[in-house]
Amino acid sequence: MSGRPTDTDLDFSRARRRLRDLDSVLVSGRVTDVIGLVVEATGPGAPLGSLCRISTRDKGGIFAEVVGFRTGHVLLMPLGDLAGVAPGSQVLLVRERPLVAVGDAFRGRIVDGLGQPLDGRGPIERDGNYSLYGERMNPLDRRPIREPLDLGIRAINALFTCGRGQRLGIFAGSGVGKSALLGMMARYTRADVNVIALVGERGREVREFVERDLGAGLERSVVVAATSDQPPLVRLHGAFLAVALAEYFRDQGRDVLLMMDSLTRVAMAQREVGLSVGEPPSTRGYTPSVFALLPRLLERAGQGPDGSITGLYTVLVEGDDLNEPVADAARSLLDGHVVLSRRLASEGHYPAIDVLPSLSRTMIDVVGSDQQAQAARVRACLATHRDAEDLIQIGAYARGSSAAIDEAIAWLPLITAFLRQPLDQRASFEESVAALAGLAGE
Repeated sequence: MSGRPTDTDLDFSRARRRLRDLDSVLVSGRVTDVIGLVVEATGPGAPLGSLCRISTRDKGGIFAEVVGFRTGHVLLMPLGDLAGVAPGSQVLLVRERPLVAVGDAFRGRIVDGLGQPLDGRGPIERDGNYSLYGERMNPLDRRPIREPLDLGIRAINALFTCGRGQRLGIFAGSGVGKSALLGMMARYTRADVNVIALVGERGREVREFVERDLGAGLERSVVVAATSDQPPLVRLHGAFLAVALAEYFRDQGRDVLLMMDSLTRVAMAQREVGLSVGEPPSTRGYTPSVFALLPRLLERAGQGPDGSITGLYTVLVEGDDLNEPVADAARSLLDGHVVLSRRLASEGHYPAIDVLPSLSRTMIDVVGSDQQAQAARVRACLATHRDAEDLIQIGAYARGSSAAIDEAIAWLPLITAFLRQPLDQRASFEESVAALAGLAGE
């Protein structure tokens, strides 16, 4: 046979070239506009959540995520600095499904919102990849919450016990001691692994938290730090990366304590993303996607078929208003809430836990009836004293007028001493329950 190509060979070669050209068009595009934090590009044919790479003049390129579409164009938000992006910069599709590296080697490490090491200890060995945004768990696959989790805080262990696999909110204004309380729980908890997400915090606070608040607890912890100067999408990725790491450890059969400081900063980052792509603002400027994001994030914690994720989420209440939109939405999704009081903090009462508005919805399922009755008695005493506080303070109350108020006045110093706990002191669950029984005179 002759070595010359036939007409059929030429047709197939031409078809293969056309397919390659078509594939290149589908996975690449060009930047047309940059407005604020949003990059608008022609193509690539990528679904929401896809990871793309935008070429820059220094040939380094930056990564961006597809966050929306507008009149046939793709809207992307960067995972880095937009400097160097120019009109016509090429946009390449890297991965359609956002994945993150996970592994045992993350324990004891500090990473940024994209999973890159911040501690200068070199690369982290991965055991595999998990979906950044997770997979929905069948609710019938969740085991019931039936065991308490020792958090090392006397007030929480005794009065509103946290169950293993529960989601608990810590509600407070700024500067009331949220980070210090998280650090105590990370050091003293009986959980196997801690995953700590510092989202939207000031950069100087990261090292302070690790060295001062967390201390030796870092050895069994992963710290994900996405500071306030990072793009909003990186802050969101930091929150979801922490949850993905917690899911990995849970799937190994471990009990994980997931701590996120703060859920409000996550909501603010999503608000920035939503407003940038044209979402209409609603309550206090928060976009509808914020209230769709919260359940997606919070529902990933809980009991699994084997291990568990106990979620502790701080909520920064604006102006100490516990009914502001994010606090109100979070309270309806969580399994309980601990309220920190600015008044108690100003009096030097730490941890500044306000017992009366705090609640654990799973406590009834994880502790005995005796402890429930003792905790209820302490609450009743505090409520009685608070109702009569004005009369007591101005000297208008006469001792003997009410047996309940007399008892509350006598009990208050003992309850206050019970609730206070130095930062360097651990209170085990057993010690907390015994102290509560002693306080109740039983």
